[in-house]
Amino acid sequence: MEIKLLDTMSGASSPNAIQVEDKVFAEKFKEDLIHQVVQAYRAGARSGTKAQKSRSEVRGGGAKPWRQKGTGRARAGTIRSPLWRGGGVTFAAKPRDFTQKVNKKMYCGAMRSILSELIRQDRLIVVENFATATGKTRDLVKKLHDLKIKEVLIVTDSIDTNLYLASRNVEKIDVCGVSDINPVNLISFDKVLFTAAALKKVEEKFS
Repeated sequence: MEIKLLDTMSGASSPNAIQVEDKVFAEKFKEDLIHQVVQAYRAGARSGTKAQKSRSEVRGGGAKPWRQKGTGRARAGTIRSPLWRGGGVTFAAKPRDFTQKVNKKMYCGAMRSILSELIRQDRLIVVENFATATGKTRDLVKKLHDLKIKEVLIVTDSIDTNLYLASRNVEKIDVCGVSDINPVNLISFDKVLFTAAALKKVEEKFS
């Protein structure tokens, strides 16, 4: 298939185009597969370091606080019961691994489906190259404003320092390399802007 390039000077479609493979950029929309892969990716990002102490791990409480009978109070065996202040947690959370296994074939299929859907929704933009002369945020914002783009993920074949510095202070603009794209950041932005070189690398990666 053929994808028209966007002219970064005028903001209109360029007469130039890039040829890409249908098996990567014309995949059917597979909602269930995408959902599964996105959930697995987000689960893998969880630290899983939450930890609490159970009644056996809380310090103290070795002696019975008072005798079993004759005090008029309820029976108590330890001051570290979950019912007591300072006691252990009934179902204490422990460090755990939230990783979900996703086969490479499934992951690549989901990425192809996402890229194809971005094209169908006119959310994928391809330019010959994209850079800023300085690392100033206002320069990048102005350039995107001229292209009528407000929220975008910019994917380049190699990270440009000026582009990275200019984008890191803007909430709805992000820059990454081809190796850093994932199902979550592709679907999180209104537009995804690829340089032509980056798009070819993506094609090779998921073909």
